[in-house]
Amino acid sequence: MTEVTGNFVEVFSSIQGEGPHVGASTLFVRLGVCDLRCRWCDSPHTWRAAETCRIQVKRGADEHRTLANPVPVATIVAACEALDVGRHAFVSITGGEPLLQPEVVRALAESLRGRGPRIHLETHGLATAALAHVVDVVDVVSMDWKLASDVRREGESFQEARADFHDEHAAFLRVAAQAPEVFAKIVVTTATRDDEVLEAARCIARVAKDTLLVLQPVTPRGPVTERPGAAQMLRLTAAAEAILPKVRVIPQTHPIYGAP
Repeated sequence: MTEVTGNFVEVFSSIQGEGPHVGASTLFVRLGVCDLRCRWCDSPHTWRAAETCRIQVKRGADEHRTLANPVPVATIVAACEALDVGRHAFVSITGGEPLLQPEVVRALAESLRGRGPRIHLETHGLATAALAHVVDVVDVVSMDWKLASDVRREGESFQEARADFHDEHAAFLRVAAQAPEVFAKIVVTTATRDDEVLEAARCIARVAKDTLLVLQPVTPRGPVTERPGAAQMLRLTAAAEAILPKVRVIPQTHPIYGAP
């Protein structure tokens, strides 16, 4: 059997900092490479393939080792075992964009799913064919719903006008709805337009109306220097709730106490 290897950025134990499972103990496996460019990205170092992978040695300790990429999935699984994977509520497969490496995602999920934690896939919600290849081994699909006001594909300039992502996200959600749990997340900035959010809500309602929509006020970083105000968040929440039965405002919490 051919050994599955992948481009990995880091493996570490922490606490889920966003979404409906905020506060849950989570073992993070971060993969390299992403084909989108978001103004507010909190991990731009993952846009390109990583030369090395940083692996936490012991849960709760600031001690790490470094491996050269590509790294065998079996080595990553062993690293997860050393971090007491079974004592976590979730394993988060994140990135970058993990679905750019679907064989790696599948091998990881198959190896770790039976060890206790639920498999939580964090994705930009556009790689539909790749999701179809792994959805049967994933417990939670956390899909971003990207907005054209703040997101471009690799190689596109923010000065260029572009079409929205709604149709692509809707196709992705049709597949994601096969998982035991799926939710959509929209990062809201001061540049976010009401019509973008409401069209996303309408798309979700047409595909899978019971899907939870999380509105996440941006954490300022890079070129994004301020959060949306309360008036904007309250207005968007009320408007989205007129379309969907499940809408929540959940900011990122891990920056508050400095967790990775």
